[in-house]
Amino acid sequence: MSIAIAVNVKPHQPEGLTLAVEADRLGAHSLWSAEAWGYDAFTPLAYLAGQTKTAKLGTGIVQLGARTPAMLAMSAMSMQALSGGRFILGMGASGPQVMEGWHGVRFAKPIARTRETIEIIRAVTRGDRLSHVGEIYPLPLPDSEGRAIRSMEQPVDVPIYLAALGPANLKLTGELADGWIGNSFLPESGEIFFDPIRAAAEAVGRSLKDLDLMVAVSAEFTEDVDEAARRHANGYAFTFGAMGSAKKNFYNDAFARQGFGDDIAAVQRLWLEGEREAAAARVPTEIGLKTNLVGTPDMIRERLTLYRAAGVTTLRVSLAGEDVDTKLKTLGTLLDLARSLD
Repeated sequence: MSIAIAVNVKPHQPEGLTLAVEADRLGAHSLWSAEAWGYDAFTPLAYLAGQTKTAKLGTGIVQLGARTPAMLAMSAMSMQALSGGRFILGMGASGPQVMEGWHGVRFAKPIARTRETIEIIRAVTRGDRLSHVGEIYPLPLPDSEGRAIRSMEQPVDVPIYLAALGPANLKLTGELADGWIGNSFLPESGEIFFDPIRAAAEAVGRSLKDLDLMVAVSAEFTEDVDEAARRHANGYAFTFGAMGSAKKNFYNDAFARQGFGDDIAAVQRLWLEGEREAAAARVPTEIGLKTNLVGTPDMIRERLTLYRAAGVTTLRVSLAGEDVDTKLKTLGTLLDLARSLD
């Protein structure tokens, strides 16, 4: 099982760069840069391409609709060249709050948008002349002066990972993607996610082994397991209450499919009523414990075994700790534990 880490490289937080460079030296599989409504995901990775040597560099994730598919392909090809072939394009549909409120793009037909974006990126990076028949992205535009253009750069392979939680998007991942970016994941119920991916992959002559199945977790070595699990559970109150609308929250739906529907509904109701502390307290401690790596080295090794048995091939880790040294110590121990499973 590979260990990747989430990175946050900012000029006023130099420890983020130190962590990324040292993680590369220690042998982390990949470094992943997020994108919300602050910095973009590509630029920090372009900087890290010149500061690191072996770790892969992934966007985790770029928001579909914020850029045209051709622009995504251009950025991905640039990153692949700058990084010496270490780039991974992680992307996802995001949600209506961000897309319609921040980018001014309608959050409509996300599955079709995702499929067509992948098709166009594949065509561009293969070196094909870009002509695409699509509902979202017909290219060239009909009744326009547009021309079917071929990229001026050499063809290059760009691995595409999809962030997916819903069944339809999971199936699309199995059909088209090179990897899956998952969260809201308990290894005890991993089949909720992997069964749709597997079925779609097999329908097109592939298997789960053809994909890198990556799950996001936090890692914290501690003897006070109950306190840490409770603290991690509290953090989910924002996810369940604010990451989506009252009618649609992809994270809530994913946890509901894993048996937490009543709990999540109660948390969301309390949050929307302004009862933030009560909402945090209502999140089951089990969620904080089982969606992360929390506890002693022996406990975490046992959890790693469960993730691997479920089919996870990479864990993307957010490292707990107030300083870089603590985070690197956590990473070093985690890498040793993961290697001991082989």
